[in-house]
Amino acid sequence: MTIGVGRSQAGRELERLDDMTAGISPIGIKEYAARIKRAQKIMQETDIAALYVNAGTNMTYFTGTKWGPSERMVGAVIPANGEIEYIAPAFEIGTLRQYMGIKGDVQGWEEHENPYDIFQKILQNIIERANVTGNRIALDESCPFFISNGIALAAPEFNYVNGVCITAPCRQIKSPNELALMQRAKDMTLEVHKAAAKILRAGITVKEVGDFIHQAHIKVGAPAGSYFVIVLFGPDTAYPHGVKNPKSLSENDMVLIDTGCKFHGYISDITRTYVYGEPNARQRQIWNIEKQAQATAFDQAHIGTRCGDVDLAARACLEKHQLGPDYKLPGLPHRTGHGIGLDIHEWPYLNSGDDTLLKPGMCFSNEPMICVPGEFGIRLEDHFFMTEDGPRWFTVPSHSIDDPFGYEK
Repeated sequence: MTIGVGRSQAGRELERLDDMTAGISPIGIKEYAARIKRAQKIMQETDIAALYVNAGTNMTYFTGTKWGPSERMVGAVIPANGEIEYIAPAFEIGTLRQYMGIKGDVQGWEEHENPYDIFQKILQNIIERANVTGNRIALDESCPFFISNGIALAAPEFNYVNGVCITAPCRQIKSPNELALMQRAKDMTLEVHKAAAKILRAGITVKEVGDFIHQAHIKVGAPAGSYFVIVLFGPDTAYPHGVKNPKSLSENDMVLIDTGCKFHGYISDITRTYVYGEPNARQRQIWNIEKQAQATAFDQAHIGTRCGDVDLAARACLEKHQLGPDYKLPGLPHRTGHGIGLDIHEWPYLNSGDDTLLKPGMCFSNEPMICVPGEFGIRLEDHFFMTEDGPRWFTVPSHSIDDPFGYEK
C-alpha cells in the first residue's frame, strides 16, 4: 500500500487537525493605499484619467472593500490624481461603508435610475476636482458587458481602454505580506491533502472525500471551507476537471485530488496524485515522467525568462518520453501553469504564447499534467514564487509514487 494512503478514518483525521491561522494578519490600509498610488503612477505615465474597478477582486485588491458582483452596479473610480469615489445602489450605501477598506464618497442610484448616468457625473466631477487631463478611462477587464456597454453609451465623450494595462502590472507582483498569506493558505491545504489520503478505502465515493476535505479546511482555519475540490479515481483521472458521473474508489486505482481554500482572500491550489494500493509499472512510469516535467518547468523559471518558455520546457521533457507533442494525448492538454492570488487564475500564464518576462514577486502553479485516455491522468501541482535568485517552492513537491507525502524520505 502507498505510504500515507488509507488505514484511517475521517473522525480520527479531523481530530488530528489544528487551526493554522495564528500569527498572520490580513492586508492593511497602508498597503491598499500604496496599491492605489501604484495604479495612479501607471495612469499618469499612460495618459489615463481614471480607472473603474467593478465589485470583485480588483476592487478588493485596490481598496480592501469586499463586495461581490451582481446585476446592480457597484464599484470604485480611481482617478489618476486625488481620492477614490464609489458608486452603489442607494439602499446599499450603509452596508457598503461597513465593508470599506479605503474610505471614499459614495454616489448612490435609486432603483429606477440609470446608474451609468450617475457614473458619467462621477467621471466629470473627478476630472474637474482632481485636475486630470485627457479623456481616456480604463475599465476593469472583469466588468460584465452590460456594465461596460452601459458606461460607453451614457458617456460617449470618453475613450475607453482595457483596465488590464493597470490591474495586471500591479496584481501580478506580490508583496511580502501577500506571499505570507499565500504560504499559509498552501500550508493549510497540504495538511488537508495528507489527511484526505489517509481516509481512503475501497468503495469510498468522491462526495465522501470532498465532504471530508471541506470539513478539514474548516478545521485548519479556512472559515468557508474548501474554495473548490476535485476528487477523481481510476480512468476518471484522465479528465483534468472531472467527469459527470464519477466512479467510487477501487483497489489499485489512480487517485487525483485537487483542492484549495481562501485565507484572508488569498487562494491555495494543490493537486496530489497517487495510487490506492500498489502502483503497476505503467502508473509508475508516467508518474515519474510527470515529476520530471514539473521539475523541468521549475528549473526553467529564471528572472527575465519568458513565461512561455517555462511551458515549452515542460513539453520538451514530455516529448523525450514520446508524449505529445504540443497538446496531443497522451500528453499535456493544457498550459503548464497559471498565476494565482486573490483569483485562482491570474496573469501571467505559463503557456507557450505568453511573452511576459518573469519578475520577482510573480507566483505560479506548476502542473504539467499527463493525460492517458482510457487509463489514468497524473497531475502534480505545486506553486512557486519568483525571487531575485530564481524560483522558490511554496510547498515541497510530491516525493515519490510510493511515498507521495515524503513520510519516509
